[in-house]
Amino acid sequence: MQIKDLLESKPPPVTIRSNQDVPDAMRLLIEKQIGCLVVTDEKETPVGIITERDIFHLAFRFRGDMMDMKVGDAMSTHLVIGSPDDEIEKVARIMTDEHIRHLPIMDEGEQLCGIVSIGDIVKAHLNQPTS
Repeated sequence: MQIKDLLESKPPPVTIRSNQDVPDAMRLLIEKQIGCLVVTDEKETPVGIITERDIFHLAFRFRGDMMDMKVGDAMSTHLVIGSPDDEIEKVARIMTDEHIRHLPIMDEGEQLCGIVSIGDIVKAHLNQPTS
């Protein structure tokens, strides 16, 4: 099974800009009931990712001062990406090796076309027929 098959049943990825406030990111995560946001530039090109864990770490380090911080202060800029044509096993290996729980998926035109979580990968693996 390829990632593009998995993406067919998922909503489009939710994005945010690095100059937006951290509380904006928190609101989106809560409203959409998701674990991460892809951070994009003005051309909608992914430049990072911000997760619930990133915000949790920020809250611990800066306490109440974090409410005035920008997404760019908390996001991860080491962006590991996958392709719609990647096999699920390959993506599982990437996520395991990189110790990440969310993987943005980019098409050949460098367009963000989805995001998969480790939960998506496990679910797809469990639903695959055994031979």
